[in-house]
Amino acid sequence: MSDAPASIGPRIGTAIQSGTAAHPVASAPIAASTVASPPRTIRSWERSIRVPIAKPEKIKLGAPRTPRPAARAPLVLALGFLVVILAGSALLMLPISTADGAGAAYLTALFTATSAVCVTGLVVVDTGSYWSPFGQAVILVLIQVGGLGFMTSSTLLLLLIGRRASLRDRILLREAHGVPTMEGVLRLTRQVLLVTAAIEASGAAILFVRFMQDFPAGQALWMGVFHSVSAFNNAGFDLFRGFRSLTIYNQDPTVLLTIALLIMLGGISFTVIVDMAGVKGWRFLLLDTKLVLAVTAGLLLVGTLGLLAMEYSNYATLGPMELPAKLLNAFFSAVTPRTAGYNSIDVGNMTQAGLLLTIALMYIGAASGSTGGGIKVNTFGVLTAAVMSSIRGRDRASAFGREFRQDHVNRALTVTLLSLGLVFGTTLTLSMTERFSLLQLLFETTSAFGTVGLSTGITPELSHVGKLVVIATMYVGRVGPLTVALALAQRDKPDMYHLPEGRVKIG
Repeated sequence: MSDAPASIGPRIGTAIQSGTAAHPVASAPIAASTVASPPRTIRSWERSIRVPIAKPEKIKLGAPRTPRPAARAPLVLALGFLVVILAGSALLMLPISTADGAGAAYLTALFTATSAVCVTGLVVVDTGSYWSPFGQAVILVLIQVGGLGFMTSSTLLLLLIGRRASLRDRILLREAHGVPTMEGVLRLTRQVLLVTAAIEASGAAILFVRFMQDFPAGQALWMGVFHSVSAFNNAGFDLFRGFRSLTIYNQDPTVLLTIALLIMLGGISFTVIVDMAGVKGWRFLLLDTKLVLAVTAGLLLVGTLGLLAMEYSNYATLGPMELPAKLLNAFFSAVTPRTAGYNSIDVGNMTQAGLLLTIALMYIGAASGSTGGGIKVNTFGVLTAAVMSSIRGRDRASAFGREFRQDHVNRALTVTLLSLGLVFGTTLTLSMTERFSLLQLLFETTSAFGTVGLSTGITPELSHVGKLVVIATMYVGRVGPLTVALALAQRDKPDMYHLPEGRVKIG
């Protein structure tokens, strides 16, 4: 090959000898990273470039891991309540748990543990005389765990032993509190625990001072603590013997108003209390808080005036009382159906109209995320807003200047109808196994579903089958609406398509 002038520069068409064949290539140096052919010697002008080719490497890949299924919050919460109930019933069967030292029958222990964990208050034996101090302490712990909720109580245990909450725990806490995100969920849990401790301690102190007038100091302290915890958690258990509840204090404003305030604070939910404590002014409150407070006030007003009118002349309830005492007991009787279970008048002797109004209040219950049961005042408020909007000819339900999402309205309707079906089915079942009137059975069923604890006095006289039915109703009433709401929330997905619309006749 002849020498080329230095000024020629890169050219196309220069022949490169490789064996007997010649190939046209660019005369510029070739980068190693761009060569894809086998190693060879390339002569370009007077320079030789050898391009190395990396040998192929083998990478061993392990077998693909099967992903673990995500924890289902509704199922975990429901099973958590069940485990606590079974553990509590086992403790109540111990000889040390009963006053006579003989131990409780399993059905009695199971019924009491379910009623305590589900913060209901229905009992088949007298709490103050049948159970020993140890048994009463077990019931109190079950009430506290059931009122706070399984996941909140479990998180408290983790914090006490110094462990950190895992991601799974935070997800379950988010679902249990009903908040949209995990941000600040541990902080909210700590606030819930602090608020609970502060309110229960304050109530216990007031009741202790009052009970000191009637009991020795040690017994007064225990009764103050027990009834404060029971009232705030909307459980309704009492230590006054003879199934009397608070009828012996129906002329005492200190006891009735303190218990009523504890019930209302426990029934409006922890998140509402935290929101009210951290926000100054009504217009800065969350929509959920405004809805809970407005519906609660309306139900208390309707319940107080309604029961006052229906029981005003009933000699077995409000009849013999003076007007201030009638107002006090009517108000207290409107508060307790918010799933508390205490009574200051004889429920078994109420008029049929009074019983029906109480059934309606028990069915609605307390607020979502509270210690109470029922379909919840949030649900009732959303459905009421939807009805009012429909009457006004509007397509979307709204309240306080905000519209409700349509999926929230659908969830409220689902929870309401499923709960109505449960109450109807349970009442029908009890009507076939028990000998009491239909109104008494409906009252008992609604009290069990709403985790209220009020009774016309038929609970101890139920058959074994009837008690098992009520046990199942209390459990479903406590975890059922929560489980349904969480399950619907987890399945909330945007529709990928819409079907053609059709028309049906309504009304």
